[in-house]
Amino acid sequence: MADRSGIFAGDDPFAIARAWLAEAELREPNDPNAMALASVDASGMPNVRMVLLKEIEAAAFVFYTNYQSVKAQELTASGKAAFVMHWKSLRRQIRVRGRVEREDGVKADEYYASRSLPSRLGAWASNQSAPLKSRASLMVEVAKVTATKGVNPARPPFWGGYRIIPDEIEFWADGEFRLHDRFRWQRQNASGKWRITRLNP
Repeated sequence: MADRSGIFAGDDPFAIARAWLAEAELREPNDPNAMALASVDASGMPNVRMVLLKEIEAAAFVFYTNYQSVKAQELTASGKAAFVMHWKSLRRQIRVRGRVEREDGVKADEYYASRSLPSRLGAWASNQSAPLKSRASLMVEVAKVTATKGVNPARPPFWGGYRIIPDEIEFWADGEFRLHDRFRWQRQNASGKWRITRLNP
């Protein structure tokens, strides 16, 4: 597409996303990798929350969570997710929709091991999304976990990653007079060819 130049140029949407994220890491004051992740429950009611993107792979986006959380239950049930990343400093955003699969192997182990010890212990202690009697009761659980798991706890079996494999990616950049630039990349499946369309603002 002739007018897809500058920040939109390239034949690999994941490379474009990595480049935009790298720019954001230099400009955003907090959590440039934050994304609003959307899922739906069994009735079709949507749910959205902020999570941290941890990797842009060759063909997927990866984040980590507790598999017993509401988000994980919804992602597992539907097999689909959407997210948006918005960077005020760049005046850009990326929107993604696609299928999900678990990352429950070596990569999850490696990422878990890279986290701070308090974060690793917290993953064991928190029954994410479940009702909590008090913060004091949570801290008691953290103390118990610290006493039993030691300084090098293994990754909990209920904690790991999700890989979002997109069927659609949209790149958006702010334009004067709200005449924004938008390009949507779509494909039929993970091995399909991308179709790129410029969208109205």
